[in-house]
Amino acid sequence: MPQQEPVVASTVALIAVKVVHTIAWAFFAACILAIPVVSWQGNHAAAAWLTVIVLFEVAVLVVNRWRCPLTDLAARYTDDRRHNFDIYLPEWLAKHNKLIFGAIFCISIVFAFGQWAWPFR
Repeated sequence: MPQQEPVVASTVALIAVKVVHTIAWAFFAACILAIPVVSWQGNHAAAAWLTVIVLFEVAVLVVNRWRCPLTDLAARYTDDRRHNFDIYLPEWLAKHNKLIFGAIFCISIVFAFGQWAWPFR
């Protein structure tokens, strides 16, 4: 029975990392998606703060060679290396996450700047 304890501990640890990683991802995805919404509403301070929050995450990724630190943590508990081994996302989304949300973030910043500089309302 002692052989199963490390496996169970690793499984529990991996699940915990995946849950935390998924919550963090959802938070930053929500920040990115909220930027154009709050900007459209004229809340430029909120748009700026959301941008700063996302830029902080981008800085963390840059420092870690475009890899989330939670990915390295999850890798300690499994040999699986699929794109979503460390997070509860569909594999296609995990694979293209930076491209998809990076593009949305850039477009959101341009939109927010445009709303600030030349309000359409």
